[in-house]
Amino acid sequence: MLRELVIGLDLGTTSVKVVLFDLSGKMITESEQMITTEYPQPGWVEQDPNKIERSAVIAMKEVMEKEEVQSNELLTVGISCAMHSLICVDDNFQPLSQMLIWSDGRSSSQAEKLMNTIGMDIYSRTGTPIHPMSPLLKLVWMKETNYEPYEKATYFMSMKEFLLEKWFGRRVVDYSMASATGLFNLKTYSWDELALETAGLKKDQLSETVHPTEVLTNLNPAIAEEIGISKEIPFVIGAADGQLANLGNGSISPGEVNVSVGTSGAIRQFINGAKVNEKHETFTYAFTEDTAIIGGPTNNGGIALQWLKDLLDFKGSHDELTTEAEKVEPGAEGIIFLPYVNGERAPLWNQQAKGNFYGLSIGHKKEHLVRAVLEGITFNIYEIGKSLEEIAGKPKKISVNGGLTRSPLWVQIMADIFGQDIHLSDTHHNAAWGAAWTALVGIKKVESFEGIKENLPSEKVIRPNMVNHEKYSNIYEKYESIAKDLAKHFI
Repeated sequence: MLRELVIGLDLGTTSVKVVLFDLSGKMITESEQMITTEYPQPGWVEQDPNKIERSAVIAMKEVMEKEEVQSNELLTVGISCAMHSLICVDDNFQPLSQMLIWSDGRSSSQAEKLMNTIGMDIYSRTGTPIHPMSPLLKLVWMKETNYEPYEKATYFMSMKEFLLEKWFGRRVVDYSMASATGLFNLKTYSWDELALETAGLKKDQLSETVHPTEVLTNLNPAIAEEIGISKEIPFVIGAADGQLANLGNGSISPGEVNVSVGTSGAIRQFINGAKVNEKHETFTYAFTEDTAIIGGPTNNGGIALQWLKDLLDFKGSHDELTTEAEKVEPGAEGIIFLPYVNGERAPLWNQQAKGNFYGLSIGHKKEHLVRAVLEGITFNIYEIGKSLEEIAGKPKKISVNGGLTRSPLWVQIMADIFGQDIHLSDTHHNAAWGAAWTALVGIKKVESFEGIKENLPSEKVIRPNMVNHEKYSNIYEKYESIAKDLAKHFI
């Protein structure tokens, strides 16, 4: 009996994942290929786009072979991709540079200068914060430093565009990936003239922008043969990983917030329209012509806990480390932790931000520090969430996924700080399932994005302790005040 299957291809910064689903969202199998990241100079963070493209081919091939998938069982493939990547390519679409990824910080001084001139104007038009993560700022750095690949380049692309051109011979980009460049105007849904001028680019050096359900066919025959699929299998362009992670766990209606916390983290929700936060605290990235996602990414999720684990030279597991914190009451007996050990994006957008323990005394032990770190990570996410509320109102539902959710204590801290139920997703493949569902919408196998709500794994609901919530509300006021006072000293 023939099955009906769909693939989500997720091009991340840590790995390429290919996940095979049935139409109910059940994962059948997966393949993951790790990505090597290079650091050629301090602040420079690069990857090889050709190697990533080959990893995608290998992972697709492995999935097809693992399950002995017949070509006529595979309905479609949807694509998710990490935001903010940038590759300089020649007129034959060969890379002239490595791919600069979101964490590349070489344009820090350019970001500071732009914020002192026309940065807020560009932000209000594009919804992309002025920060080194943004391809706009990377391009400004290239222009100002006479970066040779920039000067020789014919086109500029993200990882997804690079793969699509190689596989289908089409130079297209979905709205969300375009929006995350800092070069896309949210009012006109076209490339922004002021941003282009600032980056030193012309419109024809960037790809055609299309809806996330854009269908691509006629896969390169050699690639199709290597993967083991028909070249006529429809691929759907999909969107950025943030939008698709929300879609993949059903957080698509206004008021439904999704929090993802792994090494880094983000809090996001969909809105109708594309309203931009006036304070430059959050991003607004387009999804369709009439919807966008607002949110804020933090550099400091699980990486802050790992930093403390290394600092303490703790030999046990992460679970054993967080168990230590269960001995301590909410508030860590007066310690407040600002979690900016890896610089920070939202809400500060300052790569020079630094972490800080406030309130240390001689009676504190490692378990107090662990609790303070878990609380500090969560206070930061809560602060970003408060900025989202200014645009979208108080969340009606909060869903959480990511590696840090393996700590029951952290999830309970999350519920207590927000003072709301936390819906814990039972999958770590939300972006891939969101990509797969978008593909099903694209080929008209399903009717709408909203229909995914009927095809999600079960959730566990964590209830808040409202006594603890009251305590945390008072502590948060102090956290917010300390964060604002110290922000002016980050240089």
